[in-house]
Parts: sequence; structure tokens; C-alpha cells
Amino acid sequence: MIPNASELSDDLIVQPGVAAVSARFLADGMIASARSSRGVRINGINLSQEQRITPLVDHITDGEWLNEEGRNPILVSQKIMDRLKLKVGSKVVITLSDIHGDVTGAAFRVRGVFSTPSTVFDEGNVYVRKGDLEKLAGIKGAHEIAMLLTTNDSDSLDIAKVFVEDALPSQHSNTLIVRTWPEIQPLLSTMMDAMKVSNQITLVVFVLAMTLGIINIMLMSVFERTREFGVLMAVGMQKHKIRMLIVLETLLLGLTGCALGLLCSVVLLNVLGVTGLSLGGLADGLGMYGVDTLLYPRVSLSEYQMIFLAIIVASLLAALYPAQQILKHQPVDAMAEKI
Repeated sequence: MIPNASELSDDLIVQPGVAAVSARFLADGMIASARSSRGVRINGINLSQEQRITPLVDHITDGEWLNEEGRNPILVSQKIMDRLKLKVGSKVVITLSDIHGDVTGAAFRVRGVFSTPSTVFDEGNVYVRKGDLEKLAGIKGAHEIAMLLTTNDSDSLDIAKVFVEDALPSQHSNTLIVRTWPEIQPLLSTMMDAMKVSNQITLVVFVLAMTLGIINIMLMSVFERTREFGVLMAVGMQKHKIRMLIVLETLLLGLTGCALGLLCSVVLLNVLGVTGLSLGGLADGLGMYGVDTLLYPRVSLSEYQMIFLAIIVASLLAALYPAQQILKHQPVDAMAEKI
């Protein structure tokens, strides 16, 4: 149990970079209906705090989010509802061990049903009001305090971890543990890192393919104008100016394609941002990792900037070989070239 959890939550919420905090009372117990029973993690939550820190309220499929009305409301998942043959308004019995180690229980009524992309999460979690669970367990407090940061980069996570550790009471620093989400979900963190590497490799492959395409186009373009370049060299145009002419032409070609491609991507992302990209056929496999089957792709400004710079560099490099090939010709030979 976290000592002075309320005061600690108040201290954390005013820290820079912290968007929300939520103190939770956790207990392992059983949920039982007239048909069946199963073991679950019982999450006692502060309703307003939890609503700001998790998107669970957006995954309510039936009924409503918990509120202060009524006696002992409970939020269950669609999977638990199906297994226990429940519906909104059904009565269930929650049993757990209290502070003295005795088995205690109480009747709860289903207020709402949620369904998240994670099948593992849905099968093992129910939500009740923190005060109701504290009363049942015979003790007040919080087992964990969840924090939502304004940014998700590794530096922000490390900074947040340090100031949380500094905020802990010194006499409890050895018993309380501060963990970032990659430490809690290492598999998901590894998957995301692998996906980033995969995306970078894919980008490199596409840029290389684009570079070869530009080289091919520019070779055809300059060799079709061999006589014109020969005339320019014959009248005294310096080679570096001819090279610059080809480079600028190649750069214009790359930037035009880049502008059209980025425009199409913005339009497509806006459409998919509304409709989503359905992966329904992979629902069972993705659900094991908590990945939603309806994806809403997005591209950050930094990724657009990286693509833009990559295209500029690729265009400049692609111009060098065609320019070198045309400058190998002597003016007389170039003007004598037959079309």
C-alpha cells in the first residue's frame, strides 16, 4: 500500500509534463454469477481520475461508465459477461481476502460492459468504485498510481521516473517501485521498436528504388538532348553550369513527385483517420497483443520532414551520374550525335 497516496497524487499532477494521475486500489478475487465464476483483478478506481488517464470509457459497448449513483456498481468486459451469462443490471458476487486474511464478499450490479482490443486484459479485469472496494477490504489507500504524460519519448519517461522516485517517502523508497510502461509491457515495447526499425528499412528500400528510377529517367532525358548539350558546350558554356542545369532539373523532378506524393498521402490519411483501416481477419492474433483491429494511421511532421530531406538527397545524388555521362562527350561529337 502506498502511504499518503492522496498527497503524492497531488504532488505529481502539478509536475511539468504530467497530464493526469489516477490512484488505484487493486485486489485479486472471484466474480461469480448464478451460472459460473472466474478469477479476476478487481480495480478500485477514482472515477474522474481514471476517465482522464485511460480510454476505457470510449470502449463501453453496453450500459454506461461508473458513476456515484447506486450501490456497488461494477464494470465488466464483454468476455466476462459472455462467460458468466450476464447482462446490464445483472447481479454478481465479488469475493476477496480482506486485510485480516478472511474471505469477504459483496453483491455488485453490472452497470456497464466494455470491450478492448486486448483479450487478455478483458478476460482478467473488472472495475468498481475505489470507495466500495476499500470498504469491502477493510482498508483505505492505493496500491498504485498511474500517470499519463504529455509526451511518450524515452527522455520524458526517464525524467518522470526520476522525479517520481524523488517524491517517494524516503522510508519507503525500498518497498515502492516506479516503473515506466516499457518496463510493465516489455513485449509491446519490443514490438514497437522492431516496427520502427522495419519502417526505416522499408523507407531506405523505397528511396533506393526511387533513386534508380530518377537516374533512369534523367539518363534518357539527357541522352535525348545530347546535340543540345553539345551546342551549349560549343558556344562556351562551362561544364559546371551544365552539371548544375542537370542537377536542378533532377531536383525539380524529385520535388514535384514529392509534393504530389505527400499531397496524396495527406488526403488518404485524412480519409483513413475517419474510416479506419480494418484488420478484422487478424482479430484473434492481434487481440493477444492488445492491438486494435481497426487502425487509424498517422504520419508525424518529423516523418514528413525526414521523407522530404531523403528525396532531396536522393535527387541530388541521382543527378550526378547522368551529368557525368553527358560531360564526357566532346562538343563536336555531341553535336554530331544523331537523334
